[in-house]
Amino acid sequence: MKNDFKFCPECGKTGIQNVNMRKWKCADCGFTLYNNVASAVGLVIANSEGKILFERRAKEPRKGFLALPGGFTDPNESLEEACLRECFEETGVKPVSLKYLASFPNDYEYKNIFYKTCDVFFIAQLPESYELKPQEGEVLSFEFHSVNTEEELKNLPLAFESARKTLELYIKQAHTK
Repeated sequence: MKNDFKFCPECGKTGIQNVNMRKWKCADCGFTLYNNVASAVGLVIANSEGKILFERRAKEPRKGFLALPGGFTDPNESLEEACLRECFEETGVKPVSLKYLASFPNDYEYKNIFYKTCDVFFIAQLPESYELKPQEGEVLSFEFHSVNTEEELKNLPLAFESARKTLELYIKQAHTK
């Protein structure tokens, strides 16, 4: 089973047990470690032609798949601050506006540990002039894709289901305006 540890980090004994993928509890010393949901952000950024900016992932999980710019929220950081920081780190560009779009739960597996995340998505705009610079070790390349229909979305090799759900909502909102 994933997320199992052999030894308690407090007492070093083998009595630690995974309780519903939510916490680990040691029967020997009573130590409890919670596996709380992590917050992450993503940005739906359209260029002047209305095509969405995607990154080709350079590392696991889902190396080689497409993702929206974004990442995990740092301690003592707001979601908006995380959007600006992550976008700049990954693309070399600071977006000029942010507007909340949606949030979805997500599963994120990293080095055989499953993390539950709440992925919060914003719509953003690129500045008038910009140069995309991929973050080494994180981003292989950038691609702009048209995402105006369910058919266009279906054909994209997206890394995360939360991004797919976000783009489905983005398409629906664009057609109701």
